[in-house]
Amino acid sequence: MSGKVCRGEKFFAPATVYQVLKETAAALAEAGVEDSALEAELLLRHCLGLSRSGLFLRQNEEMPPEQAARLHDFLRRRCQREPLQHIIGRCEFWGMKFLVSPAVLIPRPETEFLLEHVLSTLNRENFRPRQALDLCTGSGVIAAVLAKELPEADVTASDCSLAALAVAQANLRRHGLEERVRLLCADLLAAFKPTPLFDLIVSNPPYIKADDIPRLQPEVRDWEPHLALSGGPSGMEIIEAICTGATRLLRPGGWLFLEIGADIAAETESALRREGVYEQISVLPDWAGRPRAAQARLA
Repeated sequence: MSGKVCRGEKFFAPATVYQVLKETAAALAEAGVEDSALEAELLLRHCLGLSRSGLFLRQNEEMPPEQAARLHDFLRRRCQREPLQHIIGRCEFWGMKFLVSPAVLIPRPETEFLLEHVLSTLNRENFRPRQALDLCTGSGVIAAVLAKELPEADVTASDCSLAALAVAQANLRRHGLEERVRLLCADLLAAFKPTPLFDLIVSNPPYIKADDIPRLQPEVRDWEPHLALSGGPSGMEIIEAICTGATRLLRPGGWLFLEIGADIAAETESALRREGVYEQISVLPDWAGRPRAAQARLA
């Protein structure tokens, strides 16, 4: 199975679940997939509809031919570096399962860090937002977490992609939050009147430098939407627009939080300071010590 399966040859030879698991991991490793053992387990569990303990209990049973054929197709796709989350159709974020597709970025730990910082800051400041905006919502995970963790807030989630908003709508419905979040198709802040509307704006905007995209991992470069990745030549095109636009939409004392790339931390801080109306400006390192979250409060 290893090697051959990635070249398209089918695997139907009788084998135990354990043998299939080991050979799947070997094939993924040969294809250059990181965490090949974990991903092999996740693919096999998805095929068999089993929990981790269930997979362990069935490891000595023979792999059913129908599931073996299904696994072969999944493995072929993963060896072509299609993201695991696209293959199984979902990912876990904030302890919840979210649907994903090629129309949206796959939620990542960096965004969980951003949200942890947002909520801890609001709690520390005893700040209770009434109106919150998730700008560039994508799959809707930020909006969903804000709606769940800030029950007193009305949440708006906007994106310029109708396909992304369809995914966000499905995720909000999945978690019973469709009545809590208003979805809006808009190009950044263009749809809003320049009037103080929001107490809180949170965004994971495109911030990858355009020239860096070809050097990203294949899973990102070839399968995730470039519209949600590229921040223009400097990586700052969208961030600068948000820093300026938010000054007209935030209420006095309102907060702006941005996920950023580690290579544009200084530029982001400078963009916030140039506006001349923000205070409590800072860039925070993530769990790995890389600059990841920028914050500012309207004076």
